[in-house]
Amino acid sequence: MARAVPRGTLQHSKQNRALDQSRCQRNEFMNTFFNPRTMGICCKVASDSEVSQGGVVQDCGLHTTEDGRRLQVVVADMGLDTITIRCLDWDRDRFDIEFGLQNGTTYNSYLIFGEDKTALVDSSHEKFREYYMPVLKQELESRGRRLDYLIVSHTEPDHSGLTRDVVETYPGVQVIGSKVCIAFLDGLTHVQMDTRVVKGGDTVDLGGGHVVEFVIAPNLHWPDTMFSYDHASQIMFTCDAFGMHYCSGDPYDTDSKLLDDHYRFYYDCLMKPNARSVTTALRKVKDLPYQLIGNGHGPLLKYNVPEMVNRYQKWSEATATKSTSVLVLYSSDYGYSDRLSQTLARGITKADVPTEMMDLLSVDPQELVEAVGRSAAIVLMAYPSESSEAKASMGTLLSAVKSKQTVVIAESFGGNDEPVDQLRTAFLGAGLEPFMDPLRVKDVPNENVYQLFEECGTDLAQSLTQKDSIARKKTAMSGDVAKALARVSGGLYIVTAGLATSSGSAKGAMVASWVSQASFEPLGITIAVAKDRAIESLMQVGDSFVLNCLGEGEYSHIMKHFLQRFPAGADRFEGIGWHIAENGSPVLDDAIANIECKVVSRMEAADHWVTYAEVTNGSVAKADQRTAVHRRKIANYY
Repeated sequence: MARAVPRGTLQHSKQNRALDQSRCQRNEFMNTFFNPRTMGICCKVASDSEVSQGGVVQDCGLHTTEDGRRLQVVVADMGLDTITIRCLDWDRDRFDIEFGLQNGTTYNSYLIFGEDKTALVDSSHEKFREYYMPVLKQELESRGRRLDYLIVSHTEPDHSGLTRDVVETYPGVQVIGSKVCIAFLDGLTHVQMDTRVVKGGDTVDLGGGHVVEFVIAPNLHWPDTMFSYDHASQIMFTCDAFGMHYCSGDPYDTDSKLLDDHYRFYYDCLMKPNARSVTTALRKVKDLPYQLIGNGHGPLLKYNVPEMVNRYQKWSEATATKSTSVLVLYSSDYGYSDRLSQTLARGITKADVPTEMMDLLSVDPQELVEAVGRSAAIVLMAYPSESSEAKASMGTLLSAVKSKQTVVIAESFGGNDEPVDQLRTAFLGAGLEPFMDPLRVKDVPNENVYQLFEECGTDLAQSLTQKDSIARKKTAMSGDVAKALARVSGGLYIVTAGLATSSGSAKGAMVASWVSQASFEPLGITIAVAKDRAIESLMQVGDSFVLNCLGEGEYSHIMKHFLQRFPAGADRFEGIGWHIAENGSPVLDDAIANIECKVVSRMEAADHWVTYAEVTNGSVAKADQRTAVHRRKIANYY
């Protein structure tokens, strides 16, 4: 395995951790000091010993929007002429809708003060305009500096939403980005800019040793993404890569255990569909002696850099080496193409099938041909019908496809989609049989639409690996072991999850027997959930669900209903009586008892997540009934 972090980084991180003797006490302080849920009037400046080994953290004010959401801007000194301006979005509960955020999110940008020049790495979300721009101005003016460069890591609005504001506020600032990034910015900002296109290995010298080197890292997770590495501070700015949606006052990964689940979920949703691109990017930076990672979301990585980077390496290599893969083609910055394609890819990778994502508007023809050649299936999001680039890519695609491949076609809801029926006809003419009818989007996508797309992705992946999966199960253990393990019996339950109080929210259910009580204080249970289960996306850390107990001798009709293979996006509760629990999840009317739970943690097994949840409520509907018992003959199957 290539060394992701050079020798010396681990030692550096351990030294930082050793110096920080009061970390636990400081975490407790931070939760009180910074968390708007617990603070009254927060102080403006906290001392170095109170906040972070990296320097003083300045709170620039807490603001409440008209709808009650809390926005906050804080500035943290990172050392060696570098600061971060972090925009804390405490109450954001959705990110691109498929992310259910339990702890909000942050938008991180950075100022590097070289001896001669000053650079801003990324701006912020436009919702922070009236709060972010005054802070940026104050930080520059307090040092008597002007802004010389704006480095745009990629053009997604949460990182570049204030690009136009920065350019108009600081005339003469040069905007630096990859070739694809600058092309996108021209269409997004509609303002005259001094731009510079950079390639991998190009540098900009800010003076005083602050030489910023650029690393092109496409598809992490947009095609225009690049990293920036400052040779003086040894900070690598990575935008979305190595980030997480987790909002806290502590700017660093001081307690990694609090972050582990969020870090993994973020990777699974955004980076795993681009695992091949992740491994490529890690190879490009393996010789850079970075000591700190300035990401775009969540706490910056300082204390656990080697471990966090090596996780990306391990996860991505395990995915990218699979023999069966799917090519996902989308149109960046067009309608909901990128978000819906990401959701389809997430569904595919849940079933342990890797994806390769490419932008039809900017993909190199030869790279497209090569990707088609190594893919078992193709997912195509409808592209803008007037795009000559997309039509050229479509022509290349049709000339490269093979008759044994299958295809999924979906609308992008961009306002000018190429008709999906025409795309279907084109693939039929090339000898490909569509996996399903085209996915159509008739309105702004809600959770039900995203659930449909994810489940379609999972169905596609399962169809590609079904034969191999059955064969692996048969040979996973000897006959005697399979018969012995089958003597471990369990009850019969239906797990129900999702916010049943909202008509547009996703809901799910599954039959479960791998269930056990796991703790007394607090009361807790564990449930094993297969990674490719549809309900898995509704059982992340912080999510609520209900465990419905089935009674002896009266469960056959419910079992029969929930054991059927539902079409993607289908209502699992149609024809079944249910009501809403206190935690908002569905409760089955025929359950003899129900237990309301909240997911606290998840442990990864080979093909399941072992989910630990605390019990928050419960009731017994039929006191004279016992829970049905599930017995098996062999353990190769449920």
